[in-house]
Amino acid sequence: MADVKEILANPAPLGLMGFGMTTVLLNLHNAGIFTLGTMILAMGIFYGGIAQIIAGILEYRKGNTFGVTAFTSYGLFWISLVALLIIPKIVPGFEGPGDTAMGSYLFMWGLFTMMMFIGTLKKNFALSFVFGSLFILFYLLALGHFVDPVFGTIAGYEGIICGFSAIYLAMAEVINECFGKIVLPIGKSILK
Repeated sequence: MADVKEILANPAPLGLMGFGMTTVLLNLHNAGIFTLGTMILAMGIFYGGIAQIIAGILEYRKGNTFGVTAFTSYGLFWISLVALLIIPKIVPGFEGPGDTAMGSYLFMWGLFTMMMFIGTLKKNFALSFVFGSLFILFYLLALGHFVDPVFGTIAGYEGIICGFSAIYLAMAEVINECFGKIVLPIGKSILK
């Protein structure tokens, strides 16, 4: 019987697009360009949330611990963020988090992201940029709750850059695979 090599598709572009597009849209709101509404919440549940969880499960199948941890965690971040926003509106007696609680939530996600950023230093530059800018985004958002709301507005503009960097990396992986060569560069790892 001949050996059959199983070929698995790369799930990272799905997760990166779910993260990137949802991040851009939420941060357009944070920058004050439009109000928070059902469009952002729906993206948070379905594309930022569920699509990233699916990508994470598929990364498990490929044996990619970093991908599993990143995509499932950030997918669950989006679902938990939407829950924090809508549960107080639909469940009587539940209040939304105050500034200290929300700042703490964002700080913890920033801490997680900082540790994940360290893992990217042996991967490509584009991925390091995504995680580095996400780390900054979480801490700017936390400062917006702990110190002054102006940090939240600054975070909005920085978050748009972060989201578009994830979209770029996703499309670079897809387009480069389609063409069988580097069309959109992603750079070498920062650490050898």
